[in-house]
Amino acid sequence: MEVKRKKGRLGFATRVGAVAAAVGSAVGLGNIWRFPYEAGQNGGGAFIIVYVLCVIALGIPVMLSEFVIGRSTHKNMMGALKQLSPGSKVYAFSYVAVLGAIVTLGFYCVVCGWVIDYLFQALLGNMQGHTPQEYTEIFNGFVGNGWMCLLWTFVFLVVNFWVMSHGVQKGIERVSSIMMPGLFVLLLVFCVNSLLLPGSWKGVEFLLSPDFSKLTWKGVVDAMGQAFMSLTLGISGMVTYSSYFKDDSPLAKDAVTIATLDSLVAILAGVVIFPAVFSFGMQPEAGPKLVFEILPSIFQQMTGGYIWAVLFFVLLLFASLTSTISLSEIPIAFISEEFKVSRMKAINILAVLTLLFAVPSALSFNVLGDITVGGMNIFDLLNYASSNFFMLLGGLFTAVYVGWMLDKRVIADQLSNRNHLNKAVFNYTVLSLRYVAPVCVLIIFLYYVGLI
Repeated sequence: MEVKRKKGRLGFATRVGAVAAAVGSAVGLGNIWRFPYEAGQNGGGAFIIVYVLCVIALGIPVMLSEFVIGRSTHKNMMGALKQLSPGSKVYAFSYVAVLGAIVTLGFYCVVCGWVIDYLFQALLGNMQGHTPQEYTEIFNGFVGNGWMCLLWTFVFLVVNFWVMSHGVQKGIERVSSIMMPGLFVLLLVFCVNSLLLPGSWKGVEFLLSPDFSKLTWKGVVDAMGQAFMSLTLGISGMVTYSSYFKDDSPLAKDAVTIATLDSLVAILAGVVIFPAVFSFGMQPEAGPKLVFEILPSIFQQMTGGYIWAVLFFVLLLFASLTSTISLSEIPIAFISEEFKVSRMKAINILAVLTLLFAVPSALSFNVLGDITVGGMNIFDLLNYASSNFFMLLGGLFTAVYVGWMLDKRVIADQLSNRNHLNKAVFNYTVLSLRYVAPVCVLIIFLYYVGLI
């Protein structure tokens, strides 16, 4: 049975499905290739402690601000702002959020294309029998082949938009409800395997042992940035998803659940990666090098390396797809509702807009490699703009809007489900949105752009 919200608008059928979709939005490749390395290089457990505090003080309140906007109106970002602030021009910010989602999707789907190619190569057995140097050459050769990058980017987008074409319940909710449990199962299987490797405890110590002497100012800011960006805040993804939530969903509990599961994925990824890295005498690296060069070299040395390589890239594919699904739904909901077109037409429009960014991103390591802005190629520029402009600006706007401009009765209604209000949760949310979140976001922004 199709579950509908206000005025016949479809929504998530179950709370479990809604949370699975939101967790899928938050969990992405950054949890697997960025968080473990950042933790290991910035004091291990010390970084994780600061990260958890930042999730509590910054991430959860900003997520709740997006939940309040979306669930109170059951509309996309623009429709929600028009309803909540009639006669105001604040709705214009929704254009920035939608553009941010498209830009992020444009470069992110290129990396997802790399994941599909590596999964395909792993299935063929081509990830076995190479030296570490050869894995580097394989990766460089692949990203240097413009046609192959375009092919796999296009394949991934076809899969992504095929899921979106099935709608909120039969597409987003169903896929998320399958892939997120699958992702956790795969992570746990990998954790057990990694911890059974000889010398694995050195990797666990590298990741989890608190060493505050290694926790620099940069590490603190990185923890704040990771807490914010890991939850995919600032580009109205949680506004869009929460607009599909049921009216009786406990928003505060859902936000805590989503943030906890997202953080758990990041920590488990570290437990998977670093025991294996140390067991085989490799050096921990950040970014694509870790996933596409270091880990394939490790898998081939393991017993059953073929299976581990295949399963790992299946895991990455799950994380990739659940993230791009949420990114896609932001402009799809906006286009279909604000321009009164069918969902399929909105998907087709988004496909064209995405390719405008995805094609030059895929070619930025080869054909368009000579085109740079500020020393960054097109891919890196879009990545930088997404993380350091769109997400941060969007998070700042959302925090200030809900904290200072929105009628506090709306916040109270949503946090209490129009029942008994937990004043401690209400006060904590408003206090953070008014003071803590804006200051933290400004610090992150000024640091990343080099002004402090």
